[in-house]
Amino acid sequence: MTDSRTPFHDLAEYMAIPRVGSLKLSPDGSWLAATVQTLSPDRKKYLTSIWRIDPQGGPARRLTRSAEGEGSPGFLPDGELLFISRRRDPEDTAKDVEPRPALWQLPATGGEARLRTSLPGGIAAVATPSPGPASAGPGTSASAGPGTPASAHLATVISSQVLPAAATPEQDEQRRKQRKDAGVTAILHEAAPIRYWDHDLGPAQLRLFAVADQITGADQITGAGQVTDLTPEPGRALDEQEFALAPDGTAVITGWRRRISAADDHVELVRIDVATGERTTLLSDQDCNFESPAISPDGRQVVCFASTRDTSELFGTTTLVLADASAPGQTPRDLLPTLDRRPAEAIWSRDGSAIYFTADDDGRCPVFKVDPATGETVKLTTAGAYASLSADAEGRYLFALRATIDQPLTPVRIDLAAGTVTPLPAPGSDLTVPGHVEEIETTADDGERIRAWLILPQTAEPAPLVLWVHGGPNSSWNAWSWRWNPWLMAARGYAVLLPDPSLSTGYGQHMIQRGHRNWGQRTFDDVMAITEVALARPDIDQTRTAMMGGSYGGYMANWIAGHTDRFRAIVSHASLWALDQMFTTTDGPSFWLGQWGDALDNPDVYQANTPHLHIKNIRTPMLIVHGDKDYRVPIGEALRLWDALTRHGVDAKFLYYPDENHWVLTPGNATVWYETVYAFLAQHVLDQPWERPELL
Repeated sequence: MTDSRTPFHDLAEYMAIPRVGSLKLSPDGSWLAATVQTLSPDRKKYLTSIWRIDPQGGPARRLTRSAEGEGSPGFLPDGELLFISRRRDPEDTAKDVEPRPALWQLPATGGEARLRTSLPGGIAAVATPSPGPASAGPGTSASAGPGTPASAHLATVISSQVLPAAATPEQDEQRRKQRKDAGVTAILHEAAPIRYWDHDLGPAQLRLFAVADQITGADQITGAGQVTDLTPEPGRALDEQEFALAPDGTAVITGWRRRISAADDHVELVRIDVATGERTTLLSDQDCNFESPAISPDGRQVVCFASTRDTSELFGTTTLVLADASAPGQTPRDLLPTLDRRPAEAIWSRDGSAIYFTADDDGRCPVFKVDPATGETVKLTTAGAYASLSADAEGRYLFALRATIDQPLTPVRIDLAAGTVTPLPAPGSDLTVPGHVEEIETTADDGERIRAWLILPQTAEPAPLVLWVHGGPNSSWNAWSWRWNPWLMAARGYAVLLPDPSLSTGYGQHMIQRGHRNWGQRTFDDVMAITEVALARPDIDQTRTAMMGGSYGGYMANWIAGHTDRFRAIVSHASLWALDQMFTTTDGPSFWLGQWGDALDNPDVYQANTPHLHIKNIRTPMLIVHGDKDYRVPIGEALRLWDALTRHGVDAKFLYYPDENHWVLTPGNATVWYETVYAFLAQHVLDQPWERPELL
């Protein structure tokens, strides 16, 4: 394929590339369920479907098709597939009712999916029993033993939004209708938080439900889909928490948000008995959050993340801890006391002898293995960033999604003995990119090593450079990004620098700590140092430079604008402008106030780091981009920045999205995002006339 024919040269082609999102291995190891996003027929949104991936490398096959899409695949022990979808039940005669996310079940032997469970508030997530040590073929239950009928399913646990006063699904349905009929949309809040990323919290509360076992007779199914409320009065305890179901289906372990005050909370780890709903607190510490549990195959232990709270002096740490799965009030054991990395995902081996996890590491996100008995830890992979781990029953393979800077998420098989990684065919994988990537580094003024990826286009001439600072701020440029894709810029002749400055993950706690409450100057010095290294190269045109960033990268865009004229144009997406304003209007004020303190009590640290105080120094043309549904960095930041730039005579434009969130996700809006950025950079970096995007 030639340079001119890559999909990165045509935004319509790029938006149509299928995107793999998650991966899960069936209990018997015979296939993998992958979620894949594709454009809808009208090209206005992405739809998710479930594909069958062959662990041995055969062709991928699409399993589900509907106008609403399907997601969140999970396996029952006998191999039957559960998923969540808004598709209509063909047996439902109430065609005027708006479909809600419901739980569907696809037989292991094939055939049509059927509705398993539906609730008035829809279904948000599902947990099937954790994989046991033995695999099971279709028609058997792994936990119940060979020969057990497939229909003797263990309980499944789901989460759903329920109005506070409703005791039953019927009452919930009635109260929803009463609110709708009365024209009431108001929400009464009595504690924080009240929003999350792009949606309001409340008035409904997230609850956990056990889906009843089903018993199959000769000609009928009874009990299927009946639910029991396990958490009748949770308040906001389950918001954004993950939960896991024990292998025998008798208990669910979940994060449980505990209120400290009206403005603050912490997350405990609790066990809920599926038969009685009795809740036992396993782990609790006001200075630590315990989240994302994974239960051992024998059901006796649980591993989870433990994240200490940030303070004004120290940025919090994250590790994996091990605890008893039923004993209350424990002190967990740190599994990674000597590993200076922050784990991101963890699963058990099927025999319980190992825990596999991922963690950012030096511009990658490899897979690690830790022995739960001894704590011995080894790194299993080198290049690439891994996610969606699954272990086979024999302990021979791991399956995962793997991405690199120049390749999107692709299913792979990891041979644990040989250490080899084999890609598996999947939609949208193995793309040809318009250029190549190199790794560069330098030393900061304090002696710290600073590294970056450098994307280089296919051109014989020195390329203009775009510095692209990542968000977070605690993240890393270590994988493919569909939303922030540097290859679209490379297709237009730009080199793109992707640095990991202070506050980045994958370089140890000290790398984060050196930027703690020093967001501005410390990171600025780091990114400028690595930028100068890139600009000194003969294949880079140091006279034509631009800078862009989103979220924390947008904050750095604003900071850079007020501290140097080195760049000819700056793109500031979803950016922080006035820290005292942002930290109290964002969706989680307590998170920021915990490490920064109240601006009234600590004005010096705010004034030392807020970009808005440097407005009079800004001369660089700026493009502001912001979505009104962004609650993480509220729209007020962009409005205040736009007002400041226009009042001070800065050449600026404001690309505003009334219905987008922090990222700008719909295909049409993402397309005009790139078109506007292209035009803005072409005007100021390439000295071309400004061309307003056609649909703007």
